[in-house]
Amino acid sequence: MFPAMFNLTGKVALVTGGSKGLGKAMARCFAEAGADIVISSRHENELKPALAEILTGTDRKGAYLVADMGKRDDVAKLAAFALEKLGKVDILVNNAGTNVPQAVDAITDVEWDRIMEINLNSVMALTRALVPQMKTRKWGRVIHISSIMAFVSNNGRNIYSATKAALVGMARASALDLGSFGVTVNCIAPGPFLTDLPASVLSKDEQDRFAKMTALGRWGDPKELVGTALLLASDAGSYITGSTFIVDGGFTAR
Repeated sequence: MFPAMFNLTGKVALVTGGSKGLGKAMARCFAEAGADIVISSRHENELKPALAEILTGTDRKGAYLVADMGKRDDVAKLAAFALEKLGKVDILVNNAGTNVPQAVDAITDVEWDRIMEINLNSVMALTRALVPQMKTRKWGRVIHISSIMAFVSNNGRNIYSATKAALVGMARASALDLGSFGVTVNCIAPGPFLTDLPASVLSKDEQDRFAKMTALGRWGDPKELVGTALLLASDAGSYITGSTFIVDGGFTAR
């Protein structure tokens, strides 16, 4: 049994990019804490089994929607779907994101606009769509998944770092907009978690180098992020807003 301050019974959580990696781990944690769950991603063949795993052993309800965060119409459909299916959204985790490393003088307008839309613009649009019903109930939690690449960077991470730093700034401003309504807005900035995204853009040598740069000497497991997410999603984190929690195994300590 979860302590009362961490208990999410009666809450509904929407996690974008929830079919795998960090998103799936957070959604599973929320379900175990008592929340009903909505997840989205671009691939139905991943969403259906992921939702089954997320809900296994719980008595929670859940739903999924195929949605591309790079398409503004899909973002609107996701917000409407979640509200229609489960009646409300108490906890929004903006987790979906992408990264295509490009040197600054090689960035194309097409790639810049595409990654901005997925990593930043969709976060604004989905938050904008779901915050009003949180304000009405005087309770809500918005969590943006930023990255340590908002504070440090690597070759070719121009677009990614720009979007992740922007989420930190947006969370601070939104926290001021929404605080009087009982809605908190925070960021989590993960470090080296070996999910599909970094695995797809980092060579084996780069992966080993990142591991050695952490204080713990290894990559993180997605399950090691969920405690921070649960804190920020629950009453335990009710006085935390406008903040960014770095969860990186000590990477930025170097």
